[in-house]
Amino acid sequence: MALLTSIMDYEFFGTALINTDGLWQLLFRFGLNVLVTSLIIVWLYYSKSKRRDYVFTFTLISTTVFLLIFLLGSEKLQIGLALGLFAIFGIIRYRTDTVPIREMTYLFLIIGLSVINALAISVSYIELFITNFLFVFMTWLMEKTRIVSKSACKLIKYEKIDLVTPEKYNEMLEDIKKRTGLNVTKAEVGYIDFLKDTALVKVYYESASKEINTVDSITRAKDFNG
Repeated sequence: MALLTSIMDYEFFGTALINTDGLWQLLFRFGLNVLVTSLIIVWLYYSKSKRRDYVFTFTLISTTVFLLIFLLGSEKLQIGLALGLFAIFGIIRYRTDTVPIREMTYLFLIIGLSVINALAISVSYIELFITNFLFVFMTWLMEKTRIVSKSACKLIKYEKIDLVTPEKYNEMLEDIKKRTGLNVTKAEVGYIDFLKDTALVKVYYESASKEINTVDSITRAKDFNG
């Protein structure tokens, strides 16, 4: 026992070899953060999007932000630096692909949750648990209910140029419904090429699928590969 106490009190270059209170605090809060973020990432996000690449990104960003904030918090980390992390990660644009708005929202949520779990030392554990629960509940509410319309949009190249006029709008809508099989609710005519007799039409439709169609986030023809 005396040996254990001496080991705990031992300092190496002015730094304690082990801080049991800090260690247990780290493990407990990290476990809580992993549990809650996993619920959001795997149960709510991945179940609809099936994007494993973003699951990888969200998980490691959450881990990085949590450990960064927790370990630097002991050095009186200023709130400005914590908010700076939101700004840094909030404007991320990967070189190969622009992060869609839904993924950016999840990224912001995961960063915020990790910062709270790491930095909220002064609040009680009950408040911390309730805060985490509210994060999960509100995300579930937005994903699983009809509070937000499950509408989506596609950009199509339409060749029946004679139907893009305002007076033939309903006829064009019916033609698109029949040819795509989608429950189209609205169509907007964009660029018109009279030389090729084509027009770019943005169609909005009600989606019955529970999964997210990642192609729907592409609304410009130049964004398509191939």
